[in-house]
Amino acid sequence: MSVVVMTRNEAANLPLCLPSLDRFAERFVVDSGSTDGTPDIAAAHGARLVPFRWNGCYPKKKQWCLDHLPFTHDWVLFIDADERPTPELVEEIGRLMADGSGPVVAGCWIDGRPAVRGRPLRFGCWNRKLALLDRRRARFPNMPDLDVASMWEVEGHYQPVVAGATKRLRAPMDHDDRKPPAAWFDRHNRYSDWEAALRTDGRMAGLIDGEAGARRLMKRLLHHAPCRPLLAFLHSYVAKLGIFDGRAGLDHALARAFYYWQVAVKTRALTAYAVRDTPSSPGVASVMPAKPRP
Repeated sequence: MSVVVMTRNEAANLPLCLPSLDRFAERFVVDSGSTDGTPDIAAAHGARLVPFRWNGCYPKKKQWCLDHLPFTHDWVLFIDADERPTPELVEEIGRLMADGSGPVVAGCWIDGRPAVRGRPLRFGCWNRKLALLDRRRARFPNMPDLDVASMWEVEGHYQPVVAGATKRLRAPMDHDDRKPPAAWFDRHNRYSDWEAALRTDGRMAGLIDGEAGARRLMKRLLHHAPCRPLLAFLHSYVAKLGIFDGRAGLDHALARAFYYWQVAVKTRALTAYAVRDTPSSPGVASVMPAKPRP
């Protein structure tokens, strides 16, 4: 099977990511104009480097990879440069492909185990992505978000659509970003811009409706819940036992709460601006110039 690693200035992470992928048949590094030596690192580890430049339209980067990379295999694993499959996950994927079970499903969910300061967390809130795909039966939808400039070239926090059943793998993927903390704040500042924009005009509700089963129900509840930052903190630190990860567990829970606080503040601001700038709203019509008569 094939692996796609998407990069842009990932010199801090790529030397740790690529060795974890040695057992896969082919490894593509799809790079968006890195200036920190990322292409040289990819070449040094024997990965196939593919330059990518987004044209501001659809498809975005992941779907572009499915459409244009010269794959020799039908199954594709998408990972970020700050992610590393655990040896247990590599073994599990190997068994899945070897025993013929792969074609039965169209994709597999993989849990992401966060790491704080290089230490994988045992507890707390992990993420889950549909990252292992049969490329013949998977597609990333054209989410109408081109107006959110801060999200630029990569699909946002939504899953691909697959034609067929999916399954969840047992072993996790480690998510361990070795960049300075400022990079995390910058990235999540952009993510929260995207999520706030979609929440303001109802696009996020439509995106949640595209989820399935219990995942859709939980996302709906969180979407409408008051005090989401507090709930996110309590879910990660208390319900998911992040307290037992010590300071790292506390930092991770606070980071999740801070992200949802950002989303809430930005959503309220966008809503207020939309009301203020609507011509029919009180106080605005009085300062609008009269429309000239024909």
